[in-house]
Amino acid sequence: MNDAISIRPYRSEDIDGLYEAVRESMRELLPWMQWCHPEYARAETVAWVEARPTAWETKTEFAFAIESESGLFLGGCGLNRIEHENGTANLGYWVRTSAVGRGVATRAAELLREWAFANTELHRLEIVSAVGNTASQRVAEKIGATREGTLRQRLVVRGQRYDAVLYSILRSPSACSI
Repeated sequence: MNDAISIRPYRSEDIDGLYEAVRESMRELLPWMQWCHPEYARAETVAWVEARPTAWETKTEFAFAIESESGLFLGGCGLNRIEHENGTANLGYWVRTSAVGRGVATRAAELLREWAFANTELHRLEIVSAVGNTASQRVAEKIGATREGTLRQRLVVRGQRYDAVLYSILRSPSACSI
């Protein structure tokens, strides 16, 4: 990839770029993302972006826009399903179709991992990827996540159940279990 990327919290100026990226990437997102559907509308983007500050303030989700050095919206990543009492969260990412194959998802996931361990008390980040989503699994492996196994019928997308592969990243890989 010849253009550096960064991640930052979403802001209202991202609405058009996010909506455009989702519409461009519909074919690739539909099989794996429950929130994505053929009738996805700009109003859904507006509502989601406008809800990010509250999610951030309540520490229920930390969502980031992925952007190129030149300011192009490339996709999104974030931490959700945060369990503060257990110190765990789901780490997710997606990249618009025109930016796939350039290392964007890998670099964004690395930046998100670094942010999470520097700015939260989280101890364990999990990546849950449908068995058929090999691109997502490659990203998890590239950032050093440990494959823990296959979870039967773990994901549901538009009523269809999928087995998923579970990966984890620990704050301190040498931490012993009880």
